[in-house]
Amino acid sequence: MLRDVTFGQYYPADSFVHKMDARIKLVLTLLYMVGIFFVQSFVVFGFVTVLLLAVVLVSRVPLRSVLRSVRGIVVLLVFTAILNLFFTKGADASEQPLWAWSPWNGFTIEIYVNGLKSAAKIFLRLVYLVVGSCILTLTTTPVDLTHAVESLLKPLRVVKFPVHEFALIMSLTLSFIPSLIEETDRIIRAQKARGADFDTGGLVKRAKAFVPILIPLLVGGFRRAEELANAMNSRCYEGATKRTCMRVMKLSWRDLVASLVMVIFFTGVFLLYGMSSKWGGIVWLYY
Repeated sequence: MLRDVTFGQYYPADSFVHKMDARIKLVLTLLYMVGIFFVQSFVVFGFVTVLLLAVVLVSRVPLRSVLRSVRGIVVLLVFTAILNLFFTKGADASEQPLWAWSPWNGFTIEIYVNGLKSAAKIFLRLVYLVVGSCILTLTTTPVDLTHAVESLLKPLRVVKFPVHEFALIMSLTLSFIPSLIEETDRIIRAQKARGADFDTGGLVKRAKAFVPILIPLLVGGFRRAEELANAMNSRCYEGATKRTCMRVMKLSWRDLVASLVMVIFFTGVFLLYGMSSKWGGIVWLYY
């Protein structure tokens, strides 16, 4: 299960996406995350799927590595879809439920067509959000992401915002994710060798079985943080000092092409959203 977490992990490759400027990739990913919430049509969801597959193909990242990120949030996906399925009523009061069940008097569980559509859309949105963010981290090193965040937030220095420190914290957080996952997996295997059981029993029993893992994981995390702090202090690191980058970020034709494609695509998405909101939605466009 822990091996399915790909967020924060970098996949080295010589591709179009890998060579893009990290600032452009970060901005386009944020635009993508905002735009996905404006998608109201399953037809447009299909276009988004084609777009994601094209990006994965161009980035030369194995599709299996991208899909592994979804497996880590299966429980969240199912739980959210169930909530939308059972708690979303019909589009109007005259709509009849597709299925209804009354376990006792005064309480009825109903499923409407609108609930099915809502559950499917929220499921797709969550999946596409995770996939989009993982493509960013799989094709961009934590160091490049740090420089990108610091460069984009430079205007905030006018109001005395600690831009460099914020970017450094984000970089350290991303770099610690793979090591913590590896440490957790090592602790679980050590506990299993001593007879611990994590795979049988109910949800409460499994949760209690993971409690002994938390203490050594926290101790290991604090130890790593202390070692990193000592290493930075021994090198006389000061965050407030004005610094220069060893590798200067420069925009290229790849960034222009990718930006045009994403802007054109999501401009169409926003226009379709406005049309469906204004006219109530054409059948093939809205549904």
